Amino acid sequence: MWSSTSSIAIAAPSSDEDPSQSSSSSFSTSLFNFSSGNPTIEETRGLMHLFPDDVPATLPVGRKPLVCVVGVPNHMTYADFCQFCGSFIQHMLEMRIVRMDGMEDQYSVLIRFDHQESTDSFFKHYHGRRFSSLEVEVCRVLFTLDVQYTGSIEHAQPSNASSTEQPTCPVCLERLDQDTGGILTTICNHSFHCSCISKWADSSCPVCRYCQQQAEKSICFVCQTTENLWICVICGHVGCGRYKGGHAIIHWKETQHCYSLEVETKRVWDYVGDNYVHRLIQSKTDGKLVELNAHCAHADNECGSCSCEDNAMSEAILNSKVEAVMF
Repeated sequence: MWSSTSSIAIAAPSSDEDPSQSSSSSFSTSLFNFSSGNPTIEETRGLMHLFPDDVPATLPVGRKPLVCVVGVPNHMTYADFCQFCGSFIQHMLEMRIVRMDGMEDQYSVLIRFDHQESTDSFFKHYHGRRFSSLEVEVCRVLFTLDVQYTGSIEHAQPSNASSTEQPTCPVCLERLDQDTGGILTTICNHSFHCSCISKWADSSCPVCRYCQQQAEKSICFVCQTTENLWICVICGHVGCGRYKGGHAIIHWKETQHCYSLEVETKRVWDYVGDNYVHRLIQSKTDGKLVELNAHCAHADNECGSCSCEDNAMSEAILNSKVEAVMF
């Protein structure tokens, strides 16, 4: 498994080492912060010491059968990366997906090989190679001296499962034994056989459905702020709240689009009623969105109900029952 030591030791060249490689012993490692885990449950942080890649043709002295593929595009799924590695996948004992600080739209992969020869061949074959003919990003393979875990932050109740038993693959239910096949640990710290996860079609985790490809952050269309955002449910306009620049309410005044979704809480605000609306339906009379059980102008009385809303709700319930029976 990955090292959890707190000390770093760089191997010095021996006296009988090839003089042609002695210059590479002067390589110094660079320190990189990384994290993994589902941020809403538990986040693990650590440090990795990587050899530089400024001299691609030279293999650093003191290297280990451990590399880090830096800057993999987020749209590449686990299956895509396993396919990209090709025949080298059988020489990989363990792969771990991590996030490098400052690379929000990319992820990195720590790979531990069975032998140093396999590691060197992987480096020579993939370093500087494009991920595909349609990609502009190239594969950066850096030899890794050491990986240290500095701590974890739990945001939810931890599991009570015993850690003494050897874990099993959630897909095939066989034990995660490196002797029988490589192990891939996803960004949310769930482990699978490489052969099992390579059949998973998307970038989500088969266990918790956490997706490594996070949605792009929304910004206010006017002032570009990322805080206190509201999205118009009619046209999709994104504006900031009244306690920032107030561009969401300005949009309502200009367009009369009265329903706006708060990005953080996913609640809908009605500017006309000046309150939150939790259930919306489409009126059959004029096709507009209306609040369920709210007063409707088409009602003959002032009881606060409307037949168009009741009929729409009844039809929705009937359709759901029919779908449940048929499917």
